[in-house]
Amino acid sequence: MTAIVVLTVWLTKLSFQRAILLAPVLVVGVAAIAGLVMFWGRVGWDSFRRSGHQRAIAVGAMVLFVVLVVLSILGVKLPHE
Repeated sequence: MTAIVVLTVWLTKLSFQRAILLAPVLVVGVAAIAGLVMFWGRVGWDSFRRSGHQRAIAVGAMVLFVVLVVLSILGVKLPHE
């Protein structure tokens, strides 16, 4: 819990006292986010394993990742709507 409070103070520039008061909310929020990530990660992994095109999905994901990394390194700004 202390790590969550310290991380929140560092990221949001809240006072330490205010972050301590919000600690129960922060813990519940972090737990909810972790639960959602675990749930959707498991759903995605299960869908991936049942797919007949595992290699194509993996190659497509890697290509997308490499394109995003290259565009970030080059400093390309994508349009915002």
